Amino acid sequence: RFNDSFTSVRQALGEDDRWAETSRVNDDEGILMEAVRLQRQMLEEQRQVFSEVRTFLNRKGLEGVVGAVFDEGIITLRVPSDVMFDKGKVTVSPMGRQMILSMMDTFLQNSDQYINIKGYTDNTLPLPESRFEDNWEISSLRAVNVLRLLLESGIEANRLTATGLADLDPLYPNSTEENRARNRRVEFVLERRVGK
Repeated sequence: RFNDSFTSVRQALGEDDRWAETSRVNDDEGILMEAVRLQRQMLEEQRQVFSEVRTFLNRKGLEGVVGAVFDEGIITLRVPSDVMFDKGKVTVSPMGRQMILSMMDTFLQNSDQYINIKGYTDNTLPLPESRFEDNWEISSLRAVNVLRLLLESGIEANRLTATGLADLDPLYPNSTEENRARNRRVEFVLERRVGK
């Protein structure tokens, strides 16, 4: 409305409105260029964090166990479910607790990262006698229990979310037991917090 009013006043006074149009285009272009610059800077900073995380995992001897992926500024750490949980259980196993404690330093050192904990299952339904209704419940409870352990270990609540995704987004076709085991996993998805 301001631009329209400004243009109307300039026209009423008989002044050329090309200057106003050029000024507005230059302003929009400047805003766009700044957004692109900030996006590139964020990607470079995330790439640096990813490099540090990979070095950390290697130093801790976790590189063969924890998978690390960098995609468009998002860092994903993948841990097989059998490392985190006993078969058919949703409480974090002693080995899973040790794994999380091993990863805590990197989470604490990178306090500018949100952490979304995602639980996944394969496509095998729980047995009829199971206390769990479906894979949604299993994956959600696993993600929440990992989140609680991170909270207990000192990660701020406002950095954490938990998501259960059941058998959605499998890494491999659920056609063999080996593939199903690979699809059962917990992911720690790290994204930079705006303003940090």
